[in-house]
Amino acid sequence: MAVLPGSLFWVRRDTSGAEHALVEAHAGLHARGTALAVDPIPYTARYELRTGADWVTTTLEVSTEGAGWSRTLRLESEDGRWRLHTAERGDLDAALTASGHAGTGLPGSADPDLLYGAFDVDLTGSPLTNTLPIRRLKLLKAEPGVAHRVSVAWVLLPSLEVVQADQIYTSLGDGRVRFASETFSADLTVDDEGFVVEYPGLAERA
Repeated sequence: MAVLPGSLFWVRRDTSGAEHALVEAHAGLHARGTALAVDPIPYTARYELRTGADWVTTTLEVSTEGAGWSRTLRLESEDGRWRLHTAERGDLDAALTASGHAGTGLPGSADPDLLYGAFDVDLTGSPLTNTLPIRRLKLLKAEPGVAHRVSVAWVLLPSLEVVQADQIYTSLGDGRVRFASETFSADLTVDDEGFVVEYPGLAERA
C-alpha cells in the first residue's frame, strides 16, 4: 500500500463527526480516508479515490459499516462511463427503522447510464470531494464570477446509493469558491492546493 505524504482532518459542523484523509496530489489525486458520523445512524465510511493527471475521477472504493450491517461500493470510470460493483451484509434498513428513520435503497445505481458525462464523484458530507471539480476546472486561477455546471456521481452515505447530481462551481477569487446545487449554496474557503479549509455549516479543517 502506497504511503501518502499529506494529511487533512475536518470536524463536521452539521452533526457529530469527522473526516481524516491521506492525500497525494502531484499528478492528479490519490486519497485514502475515513469519515465518521452519527446521522442518520452512527457509521464509519472508508474510501480510496484516484483521479488521472487531469483530475477526472477514475476509481472510487467505499465501504460503510454500522451495528449489524456493512456495504461496499466500487466505481470505475472511463470516458465518462461508469461501472459499479456492490455488496452488502446485514440489514441497514432495519437499523434505520429501529432508529426512527426511513429506509433506504440498495447500494449502487439502478441505471449507471444516468451517470454518463459525470467526471467527478461527491461523497455525502466529505469536503475532500469538492476539490475534484475545483482542480479539474482550474478554478484557483479562473476568472472570478464565471459559473461552471458539472455533473457528478453523488454517493450517499451511509447507504452507498449513487445518483446523478448537477452542481455549480464559481470562482470568487482570494481562495474562495461558491458551490451550489438547485436548493443550496455555500462559499467555500480553500487552500493553495484547492483543499477545503472551511465549508460553512458542514465542516472545518482542524
